[in-house]
Amino acid sequence: MKITIHKGSQEIGGNCIQVSAGKTTILLDAGLPLSADSQPVDLSHLSVDALLVSHPHQDHFGLMATLPPGTSVYIGRLARSLIDAPQVFLGRDRYALDFHDFKAWQPFTIGEFTITPYLVDHSATDAYAFLIEAEGKRLFYSGDLRSHGRTGKLFDNLIRRPIRDIDLLFLEGTMLHRSNDQFPDEKAVENTIFQTIRQQKNISFVLASSQNIDRIVSAYRACKRAGKLLVIDIYTAWVLEQLQQITQNTPAMDWDEIRVFATHSQDERLKANPDYFGDFRKRLYRHRVKREELHATPKSFLYFGKMSSFRLIDEFKNAAAPVNAIYSQWLGYLDGTHTDYFGSDRISACRTDPAVNFVYAHTSGHAPLKDLQKLAAALKPKMLVPIHTEDAEGFRSNFEHVTTLMDGETFVLN
Repeated sequence: MKITIHKGSQEIGGNCIQVSAGKTTILLDAGLPLSADSQPVDLSHLSVDALLVSHPHQDHFGLMATLPPGTSVYIGRLARSLIDAPQVFLGRDRYALDFHDFKAWQPFTIGEFTITPYLVDHSATDAYAFLIEAEGKRLFYSGDLRSHGRTGKLFDNLIRRPIRDIDLLFLEGTMLHRSNDQFPDEKAVENTIFQTIRQQKNISFVLASSQNIDRIVSAYRACKRAGKLLVIDIYTAWVLEQLQQITQNTPAMDWDEIRVFATHSQDERLKANPDYFGDFRKRLYRHRVKREELHATPKSFLYFGKMSSFRLIDEFKNAAAPVNAIYSQWLGYLDGTHTDYFGSDRISACRTDPAVNFVYAHTSGHAPLKDLQKLAAALKPKMLVPIHTEDAEGFRSNFEHVTTLMDGETFVLN
């Protein structure tokens, strides 16, 4: 196998790894860099047979549309739905690519490669690691993963029944120097949300990604315990609708404790795309909550929103009964350098606003060091190559058989 890391060897996000065997070339992810200082990879000139997308986060699929026309893209069925949804709600064209679905743990072939997708626990649903086999060699790409989410058993299974004879392990290292101790798992997040809302005098907002299904579940469970109603927007309702493809056990808009708040802009997207949404709009309005209902009894509700929800938060500000803003994402988004996250400056200002009770409740979508060490010890790779990390050299003091590669460097796995 011939391997080139185009992006991701020295930074978090932007993963893009090229692997070739014989006459077949594939890419593992085609991610958009998270840092504004990092230049995206030019993929337009690459001649590849296929792209494998590990999960529906922009830093892993965001550049796939720049690949040459006709390039095959292999992605989980639900993940494909989740990358289409933002395009439609933002008024953009859906991705016109040659998509192929795969199923967890079922091998498939691309030219000279045999690929087995392993479903993993991550903050994005339908996330996968990949076992890549060709020319008598076995490569394992971790993608992004963790053990402390609501599907942590998937990580445990990798430890209990490890894949054998791994020649090279690409291991993510997002949390190499970060702590997850304050909120070690989703249950800790749920408990903080519950404690915040159970005796609230005003409405509360959870600010998180609509595609973080574990976080929606945590918010829903907290509402059940506290006797509150969970309010979601149309986009979040549509995301949960997609989950029904694979499970009936995640919250949905027709559950008794859930209401949908319909904004004009999102409703216009439904009306503009009737073939895409089908009867969704008609069913959605059966579960609608109106703005006046929120204002009438604000303490009855927990609103699951995003940083762009700052205008709605402003409506409920009250120094005598502060609105709760439960921030449930990486705190780095509030440092003033992520201007592409609309509303981040306004949410950051909430931390010092006397009319807002700012609460932090977030657990990482990535495995802490101790879990990465468990995985590496179980897989026993002959070679471990860091990826998705800001400190590849730091792996040497924490893992065995580490080889660091630089972006653009080609390595032959003999």
